[in-house]
Amino acid sequence: MSVIFESVIKCNDLGFAYIELKDTVTQRIEICNDLEDFSKKIEELGSDYGGRIDEVKWSADDNVPQSEIDKIKLAMLKYQEEIEKK
Repeated sequence: MSVIFESVIKCNDLGFAYIELKDTVTQRIEICNDLEDFSKKIEELGSDYGGRIDEVKWSADDNVPQSEIDKIKLAMLKYQEEIEKK
């Protein structure tokens, strides 16, 4: 069984981006308001599978401004750099 999560960047009514994280095995959905929240929730979901996550599929809703997507991408790069330093 492959453990695949889907991460969809969405915008709330105020135009702020958030990430909807979905476990495709259990169909469980978590709402993440920032990358710290995303990191914690993906770790929690992954713990159900012994920490093994085969893939995270990223997408964005059509109404998400490119500037919000870019902010998340930049934050993800910084977060990845922090992890690699440890």
